[in-house]
Amino acid sequence: MPNNPDLMMANSLMLQALVAIEEVMGKKGLDAVLRASGLAKYIDNLPEDNLEPAISYSDYARLNQAIEDFYGRGGRGFLKRIGRNSFQYGIKEQSALMGIAGVALKLMPKKQRLKFILNGMGNALRKINPDTEFWVDDRDGKVAYCIRECSICAGRTQEKPAGHLLIGSISEAAKWATGENMRVNETMCMAKGDPYGRFEVEE
Repeated sequence: MPNNPDLMMANSLMLQALVAIEEVMGKKGLDAVLRASGLAKYIDNLPEDNLEPAISYSDYARLNQAIEDFYGRGGRGFLKRIGRNSFQYGIKEQSALMGIAGVALKLMPKKQRLKFILNGMGNALRKINPDTEFWVDDRDGKVAYCIRECSICAGRTQEKPAGHLLIGSISEAAKWATGENMRVNETMCMAKGDPYGRFEVEE
């Protein structure tokens, strides 16, 4: 079922997000957001760094919602920074999961490098949760990362796009793969009622 809040994600993905939140917002900020999202159980008790699917999409979505609510418009910027830091953490700890270890990216054309890392991100999620449905679209001069089950949107309904953390992660992934800063726009969002999320990377 699209946007299913009962789907599960890996402990390591929640750990990445919490570590990144503390890096961006500090320990007090992390604790405040955990309390606001009903996830106080993670205060001084972070998830283990493993691939066990033990975190519900709804918990992850509430965490994102709490940051947006807590900081208002500024929360979007925080979430993008958290997404960037989370990707960096994932590269260090889970590069094999994304299938990027030892790959000679410099030998590929820029667009191919971009598509490679976006596919790597999606395939890593699919290895953890086979229900993950994603694809990388390439049309009208834009490469887009698309996902039909979104842990950020699960159970949420709002008028504006919600995927700020994923925008940050995709932005950092694009920079890591190409060496260039690329703008990422969320043009479709399941929290808004769209059938899937779509994140377009502007070269």
